[in-house]
Amino acid sequence: MRVVLPRRVGAGDRVRLVSPASFPGEEDLAESVRTLESWGLVVEVGEHAMDRHGYMAGRDEDRLADLDDAYRDPGVRAVFATRGGAGAYRIADDLDFAAVRADPKPLVGFSDITNLHLALWRHCRVAGIHGSVPSARSLLMESEPTVLHRDEQALTAAVRMPGVARGNLVGGHLGTLAWSVGVGLPDLDGAILFLEAPRAVGLGHVDRQLTQLMRSGSLRGLRGVALGRFPGFEDYSDREWTLLDVLRDRLGTLGVPVLGGIDVGHGDNTLSVPLGPLAELDADAGVLTVGPAVR
Repeated sequence: MRVVLPRRVGAGDRVRLVSPASFPGEEDLAESVRTLESWGLVVEVGEHAMDRHGYMAGRDEDRLADLDDAYRDPGVRAVFATRGGAGAYRIADDLDFAAVRADPKPLVGFSDITNLHLALWRHCRVAGIHGSVPSARSLLMESEPTVLHRDEQALTAAVRMPGVARGNLVGGHLGTLAWSVGVGLPDLDGAILFLEAPRAVGLGHVDRQLTQLMRSGSLRGLRGVALGRFPGFEDYSDREWTLLDVLRDRLGTLGVPVLGGIDVGHGDNTLSVPLGPLAELDADAGVLTVGPAVR
């Protein structure tokens, strides 16, 4: 698939922090600003980034306005979500996609921000970054491939279906992908699917989400699966099954290479990965190589 790569970010560029989902803590926002400024960037904070409307960062129209303002401003070269949480699914399909296509810029975020990554890929084929501010620097400021090796200590490292696959890397938070079936999930034919999720309830929750993706036909033509972090499942079992049993049982029926142990997702000190670029998944060597997110 054709991929639109935004231009890379450089020292002196303006970037914008926005809250499309939930609102951040004051210190968390301040730390993000300090980190970005330490890269030599000029940091702006969206007008409504600290608003509150229940568990969301203000009303839908205000969160959407902050996003659209960032994409419409030619001086803003990257957009960062202050956090995930909840609410991005309400506004994802209402973005000013014409503005995005006219001036593509990378979006950095994960968790509920997966809704925006999916919408931007579906409507514009613009590459983005699944991850948080601290680990996104090289992906934004260098136009080099990202190479991620299987972390043998990671929970999902024990899940492997052999083979090599090539395709555009698409995905993110498992629950968001499952909930997007029928309401915005892009075509995954020819793609490598990246999945990660923290434990919310139990194993049945993961099983239902994977099964929904499979039974809906959304995974037809899928080339491979890369598994990131699934924190909270390390010591969890249900009637002698663990997360690994569920992943093997469901993903093993797809007949595609599966690589676990990618250190991306929820939790501390996590890595970032580009979404959209062409990737190669080598389950035998334990390596996921993803093309650059910027040019």
